[in-house]
Amino acid sequence: MVLAHLQKLGKPSIVKWVSIGFVNNNFRVSRSNFWAIWGTGSCQIAKNFSCYSRRKARMMEIAAEKEAQAALLDYLHSTRSLLFTDADNMSRNSPHFLRKLLGKVDNQAEIGRSITRFLRYHPINEFEPFFESMGLKPSEYSTLLPRQLMFLNDDPVLLENYHVLCNYGIARNKVGKFYKEVPEIFRYGEGVLQKKIDSFEKVGLSQSTVIRAVLSSPYLLVGDANLEFFDVLDKLRSADPAFDWIEHLMEENSYDWRQMLEILCLLGKMGCSEEQLGSLIRKHPELIFENSGSNALLLIGVLTKFGLRPDEICSTFLQFPQIPIAKFLGNLKHCYNFLVEIEMAMLDVGRIVCSHTILLGSCTIKKLETLLTALRVTKDQLCEIVKESPEAMENWVVGKKIKRLPNLTAEEEELRSRRMKTEFLLDLGFVENSEEMKRALKLFRGKGLNLQERFDCFVNAGFSKKDVAEMVKESPNILNLSKDAIETKIEFLVNDLGYPVSILRKFPPCISYKIERIKLRLTMYNWLKDQGAVEPNLALSTVLATADKLFIKTYVEQHPEGPAVYERLKQTICSH
Repeated sequence: MVLAHLQKLGKPSIVKWVSIGFVNNNFRVSRSNFWAIWGTGSCQIAKNFSCYSRRKARMMEIAAEKEAQAALLDYLHSTRSLLFTDADNMSRNSPHFLRKLLGKVDNQAEIGRSITRFLRYHPINEFEPFFESMGLKPSEYSTLLPRQLMFLNDDPVLLENYHVLCNYGIARNKVGKFYKEVPEIFRYGEGVLQKKIDSFEKVGLSQSTVIRAVLSSPYLLVGDANLEFFDVLDKLRSADPAFDWIEHLMEENSYDWRQMLEILCLLGKMGCSEEQLGSLIRKHPELIFENSGSNALLLIGVLTKFGLRPDEICSTFLQFPQIPIAKFLGNLKHCYNFLVEIEMAMLDVGRIVCSHTILLGSCTIKKLETLLTALRVTKDQLCEIVKESPEAMENWVVGKKIKRLPNLTAEEEELRSRRMKTEFLLDLGFVENSEEMKRALKLFRGKGLNLQERFDCFVNAGFSKKDVAEMVKESPNILNLSKDAIETKIEFLVNDLGYPVSILRKFPPCISYKIERIKLRLTMYNWLKDQGAVEPNLALSTVLATADKLFIKTYVEQHPEGPAVYERLKQTICSH
């Protein structure tokens, strides 16, 4: 109408009208501003026309769908004799099937008549709209379609059980979940499914509660699975009769009631009374209902592996913080990895995890690199800080500003180092204030925080902790070497000289000698052995600990060429 009206006005009228408008508004008429105004108007008209066209097309599409639905309803109810409620639900809630049906008729002017005529001569597979109206997608029900049936009335057992669920109050568009997960219930004989449903009401559950329970766990209607559900229900009622457990069930989830029963029984065996269990579940229902208690079982397993007793695990659950258990587990794992990253001894890691479980599970700690930079400390220093006070980790959580640690005075640093050395020796079995301990403290050089790291080098080389402790008692200064030096010398003895690592147990001070001395003495001794000039089974301590002059006089000069060979080896080895 707008375009027709403009055509009636004609071009001169338009120009005149635009010109008058510009004059009245003190504008100078030009070709550019005229077409700018006219162009904007034409775009708006085109836009409105396009929107009108889309709306009209959609209205026509809706009208066609309504006619198709009416035709399908009439066919299913009048021609195929399905119950009106079933036929109505199928026609209104099977959009994919309806679109497919619309695509098979050509006369778009009379959709209803065209579909009625098509259905008269082309019977449909009624299971397709039936399954779709139950809430299943075509991709889900394509494999569920009966191979030799097309008509629903040919499967009266299916329809009977379908009606049992619908008549009980389960929404028709949710029955598909039952068919997908427990199709066997649709093959039950007459009255079987109804008895299954009635068994839930016999234990005191309301109809709405039963519907929500079986929707979340359809398998409860199969076999004796409902017995485990009833056991869980009994335990929840005993723990807290007022606890509204049904509100924590989600229809889209699937619950393992056997596992939920297992976690409830396990908490009881670990020492939780019914009252404590009720309080725990009321505060933290996710322990039971999130993943059917999987995370709670995982946490129990982790804490058991770290050595917590059942009563300690029970106490941990009773003190559980107000955070999701999945986040608690994530924090605990992250903190454990953090302790490993700062190279803390595993015994200390286990001790901290056991004694500060709630703390570690509650802390979302920052990355190690961030902490090292912000605190301006080394890994060793950070390790000692955590060992002395695990609570310090609370100050290093994500979102909290980190304060730089105060610098210790030389005296404070020395006292701290001595305390750490003492604690280390006590852990090895030294007696406090004994002469043995005083001697070891006197011989130790450097900081106490390095001792455990050096001790672990020997353990990693294959010695037992008991053997290394004895080696330290015999020769404390073997821990004065750096970690790299210890690893290098052990590798040299084993790989280059061919000695078994157990040789160090017989003579621990061997590790304290320089590599040049070890290589020179052992190479010279092996040459003298080959010449038959010395005994073949001299102790390593004899070969290495003997003073240079005495070694030359006692062993090297036993062979005429010995002194010359010794000097040649000395120049070769010491020059490298």
